[in-house]
Amino acid sequence: MNKNRKLYKSIGEVSKEISISTHTLRFWEKEFKQIKPQILAGKRRYYDRNTIVKLKKIKFLLKDKGLTINGVKKFLVNENFFNLDENSNNTINTSKTNLK
Repeated sequence: MNKNRKLYKSIGEVSKEISISTHTLRFWEKEFKQIKPQILAGKRRYYDRNTIVKLKKIKFLLKDKGLTINGVKKFLVNENFFNLDENSNNTINTSKTNLK
């Protein structure tokens, strides 16, 4: 468990790290499908580093940039779309090269 504590942070630790209340984190978990904490014994939430980075990005977009929740959802979907699109283009470019 000590090793896992280094890999994962509790909701309280994350709340302090990014200066957002725990109930806001739970709300964001319901609103944003990208936020998936590990639920361990006693129904305690633990967040990995990638999830914490996503939470910081959501906080920045909501609080600093003034986007709405729907705006942030669209941003996150488009961000994932571009990452997938880029991979698809690489595959397509490889196929086109093989055809020439």
